[in-house]
Amino acid sequence: MAEGRDLGEDARDAAAAGAGGGGAGPDAQRGDPRQPVGQDDRKGGARGYDAAKHVNGRKRHILVDTIGLLLIVVVHAANIQESDGAKRVLRKARGRFPRLRKIWVDQGYKAHLIPWAKRVGGWVLEIVAKPPDQQGFAVLPRRWVVERTFAWLGRCRRLSKDYEGVPATSEAWIQVAMIHLMLRRLAPP
Repeated sequence: MAEGRDLGEDARDAAAAGAGGGGAGPDAQRGDPRQPVGQDDRKGGARGYDAAKHVNGRKRHILVDTIGLLLIVVVHAANIQESDGAKRVLRKARGRFPRLRKIWVDQGYKAHLIPWAKRVGGWVLEIVAKPPDQQGFAVLPRRWVVERTFAWLGRCRRLSKDYEGVPATSEAWIQVAMIHLMLRRLAPP
C-alpha cells in the first residue's frame, strides 16, 4: 500500500470522509450502501395488485383526441377497476372539453359506465369490442389511437418503468412527455 494512503478498516468510510465534497451524510434517499436490507425498498403513494391483468403497482388511464394527443391522464393503484379509473378520468374532463361528445373505450370497461357517462357529462360512450368470430390479433377501430399514444409515451425513458413515488408525479411526467412530443412536432430539430 502506498505511504500516506491508509484506507482504514472500511473503504467506504474513508472515501466518504476524504471526499471533501460537503455532501450530506448517508440517508435512505441517497441509497447508502450500508442501508439495512428491506428498509425503504418501496415507493410511497398508492400501489396495488390487479389479479385479472397480473399487474403490480399502478395503472395509467388516458383520454386522447382523435389523433392521439393527450387530454387527461390519471394514474392510480392497480387494484382499482378499469371502470372506476375511467370515472376518475371523465370527472377530470367534465367541463374542460365542451366539444367532446363521443368516447371510445375498450371492452375492459363495464357496460354500466355508459349510462353514467351520459348522465355526468352528456357523453356517448362506445365500447369497442372484438368481433365474436375473430381469431388471433386484429386492429380494432379507434382502439389503436390510444395504444399508439401509450407507445409514444413508452419511448420516454422516465416512463418506461414506474420510477415515481406518488401517482401525481407520474401524471406530471406523462404530461411533460406529451408536451415534449408536441413541441418536437411543431419545431423539428
